[in-house]
Amino acid sequence: MGDAKSTIVNGKAVLGIELGSTRIKAVLIGEDHAPIASGSHDWENRFENNIWTYSMEDIRTGLQDCYQSLLMDVKNQYGVTIQSLGAIGLSAMMHGYMPFDENGELLVPFRTWRNTMTEQASKELTELFQYNIPQRWSIAHLYQAILNKEDHVSKICYQTTLAGFLHWKLTGKKVLGVGEASGMFPIDTETGSFNKRMIQQFDQKTASNGFPWKLEDIFPTVLKAGEDAGTLTEEGARFLDVSGQLQAGIPLCPPEGDAGTGMAATNSVAVRTGNVSAGTSVFAMIVLEKELSKVYPQIDLVTTPSGDLVGMVHCNNCTSDLNAWVGIFKEFAESFGIQVDMNKLFATLYNKALEGDADCGGLLAYNYFSGEHITGFEEGRPVFARTPESKFNLANFMRVHLFTSLGALKTGLDILLKQEDVKVDEIFGHGGLFKTKGVGQSILAAAIDAPVSVMETAGEGGAWGIALLAAYMISREQGESLADYLTNKVFAGMSGSKISPDAKDVAGFDTFIARYSKGLPIERAAVDFLR
Repeated sequence: MGDAKSTIVNGKAVLGIELGSTRIKAVLIGEDHAPIASGSHDWENRFENNIWTYSMEDIRTGLQDCYQSLLMDVKNQYGVTIQSLGAIGLSAMMHGYMPFDENGELLVPFRTWRNTMTEQASKELTELFQYNIPQRWSIAHLYQAILNKEDHVSKICYQTTLAGFLHWKLTGKKVLGVGEASGMFPIDTETGSFNKRMIQQFDQKTASNGFPWKLEDIFPTVLKAGEDAGTLTEEGARFLDVSGQLQAGIPLCPPEGDAGTGMAATNSVAVRTGNVSAGTSVFAMIVLEKELSKVYPQIDLVTTPSGDLVGMVHCNNCTSDLNAWVGIFKEFAESFGIQVDMNKLFATLYNKALEGDADCGGLLAYNYFSGEHITGFEEGRPVFARTPESKFNLANFMRVHLFTSLGALKTGLDILLKQEDVKVDEIFGHGGLFKTKGVGQSILAAAIDAPVSVMETAGEGGAWGIALLAAYMISREQGESLADYLTNKVFAGMSGSKISPDAKDVAGFDTFIARYSKGLPIERAAVDFLR
């Protein structure tokens, strides 16, 4: 307690703030990288004029309230306030569209990653670049605005992301971390910046519009982890801390996206490592040794905060249907007058799944609450199906719903692991699927045929991850890589659990996924006819 207090008083604590989809979180870390205080602010996106957005007022007041919440925690714990810091890092949900005019005014309401209005742009740019451009990427939003002949496009002087905007407000610097930038526009991993060939292709394709800008004119400068990204200005200090106590001059690390901070927070930035985040949705990120042989619409290519290429598989559905079934068992128990502890219920049912047949006894389920682009569905219908010969018991029932929570993810990962022969030494899991010790880990290890680790710190999240990136900037030794810094100085000695794949379970998951793929017409019929 005394060490933490002196760290804060002496201005050596490091602050990380991440703006997620439903919560803004601030984490203050000490010199040993452990969290010593935190703050948060809950918020929700708005659906206005057919756009998912957060207003500029939402962003400003949300950030300020989160920081004030942190100050309150510091005051309550240590009886002091924050006047200076060792460093600050800002992170936010990736992608989206924020174009600004010459006066720094936002030209159209912030279009978040959640908007799916850019299908035409996504397809045309993927074809032009021969590089997968998902709908949520910033360049897809810009090109769709051009295709739609939106008036504001000719007035753009700067385009960035939410993290880049807030960093600009605090420092006056128009920069982005390379991981965040890789969700704006493809990165050339040799140069660590936006791909010049593709920039030229884009400029040529849009030249007939006569815009007064070229893409490089309006895009931020790309920086790697550890590079100088500016310092907190007087204006920035007042913007962040409305109480007026925070001093200017604090260094900031390059702003990053939630994918990059997730990699930092799970120590999965080195080549041949990866992480899987499994909750309401699920995504996997694997750091690649080389480029893929061709374009896959199921695979997004982004980078680590250090600029290494990452293959990302993102799926819309994971635990929602599984949670719904657990809710049914809760209702069943309560109808007998039994009070149910939800943690115990989840643990009991999850562990029951480990008793099931390796291939789920012939059962089949689809957990599609919403559409799933990996398998080609624009809408979802949760489905459970079996034959009269299937082994229908509780263990297999729970096992199939755990398997299917990773079904779409495995479909995408098989492209990387089997078609592209990508090597993975270890995957780190985090999120709700892994809360019951050992179960989600075992299922994921079977799905990917690789060891899966869960660290005790995995729940700290992206705000901790961006704080680690800020600490790396000010504390790294000459030539020390981010991967080495995290392994040797942050995660060394941290406890966690590691589960290696069981050969029988791996074969069972392969049998299940063959059934899953063959049965997709069942899901298609449900989407088409179940209204």
